[in-house]
Amino acid sequence: MNNSTNSQTSRRDFIKTTGRLAAVSALAGMAIPHVHAASGDTIQVALVGCGGRGGGAARNALSTSHGPVKLVAMADVFEDRLRGALEGIKNEHGAKVEVPADRQFIGFDGYQKAMDCLKPGDIVILTTPPAFRWVHFTYAIKKGLNVFMEKPVTVDGPTSKRMLGLAEEASKKNLKVGVGLMSRHSRALQELHKRVEDGEIGDVILMRGYRMHGPVGTAFSTKWPGNPAEVMWQIKRFHSFLWASGGCYSDFYIHHIDHLCWMKNAWPVKAQGIGGRHYRTDPEGQTYIDQNFDSYSVEYTFPDGGKMYMDGRCVNGCNDIYSSYAHGSKGLAIVSKSSDCGGPSSIFKGQNMQRSNMLWSSKPIPGQDDPYLNEWNDLMEAIRADKPYNEAKRGVEASLVTSMGRMAAHTGLEITYEDILNGDHEFAPGVDKLTMDGPAPLVAKDGKYPIPTPGRNKHEY
Repeated sequence: MNNSTNSQTSRRDFIKTTGRLAAVSALAGMAIPHVHAASGDTIQVALVGCGGRGGGAARNALSTSHGPVKLVAMADVFEDRLRGALEGIKNEHGAKVEVPADRQFIGFDGYQKAMDCLKPGDIVILTTPPAFRWVHFTYAIKKGLNVFMEKPVTVDGPTSKRMLGLAEEASKKNLKVGVGLMSRHSRALQELHKRVEDGEIGDVILMRGYRMHGPVGTAFSTKWPGNPAEVMWQIKRFHSFLWASGGCYSDFYIHHIDHLCWMKNAWPVKAQGIGGRHYRTDPEGQTYIDQNFDSYSVEYTFPDGGKMYMDGRCVNGCNDIYSSYAHGSKGLAIVSKSSDCGGPSSIFKGQNMQRSNMLWSSKPIPGQDDPYLNEWNDLMEAIRADKPYNEAKRGVEASLVTSMGRMAAHTGLEITYEDILNGDHEFAPGVDKLTMDGPAPLVAKDGKYPIPTPGRNKHEY
């Protein structure tokens, strides 16, 4: 999607079904190196980034039905997180965990040391904040490793372009890449997508996503206490800083944005939005200094003029909504009834969600009701059978579209897909050179960090 003509075509020809990926055409006619694991081989796994999703992804990897699998190395910049994750994973999967002290790596170079413990065809799990994704993905490709990476995978245009190039390189090396947008692996949403494609709600003209609840994660931070080093504190509280995570908008709202675009079979071409900061103190009266808005409302426009609205709020005491919807010319669909992709999904005639109007509702499939596990089973099946499988390009596009909406709200401008993709602003260009006691990409001034000011600043910090 490097020029307007190609991007329009790419959007129209958006992935039709999970697993039918752009890598297929990229691989056609190539001499492919055979580094995949046969059905009986043990696939070794290294975990880079041992926070909550890191530990969860490792558990999913070790729970796959396409074994045998063994966790052999771990890396993080925080020793307590590595130790805690290792203990939890061992308690659940003891026999599949073999991570002695000499394969536990602390520091910014730990990702290299962990991947060096693997052989070509093994898997590395990349679950650090997304600012580091391109750095780690580059080394994984160099080592010939299959990859599972968490979302979002980028937070700005320059790193998105970098990751798109890396995605092509991974396909050329026949590497399998999974991205943690697990909605695509929800069997309920897969069935709904097929029905929407078949015209059961008519032409999709409007979609709505809502994630509204109280403050969660590390999106709200008070003044840096002076210890640990500022860079380490920002990484530990990565949801608060745009350079590390894209803030709460990118990290929290990408799932709904991604699966609604999937239902539309298109990426939006532009976005405009609003947002605001309201209650900026914690219960003890300390002022929040993070870079997030408390509420967002973004309107996306698709090539055919269709609209998608994404509303987010992190404020206590309000009406909580955490669901998504697709409206068509003949009816509507509940895409996610609750959370990021919670079932059941359903279809109604007309635009009223009355039970008497319900035409279809998804049913659980035994053994396939966990999309987090499904995405791992799908990735492992591709590795074992040596099937083309690369979700990286789609992961970059979903991340870029999400950043497009965030930037629109933060600047007050209409932002196009080409604006964000071809923009030259990179939040942390030196992220590959960070040290544990060196300066942070963003330095506090008088204890505060720059915040989005729509209409005054035409860029993000």
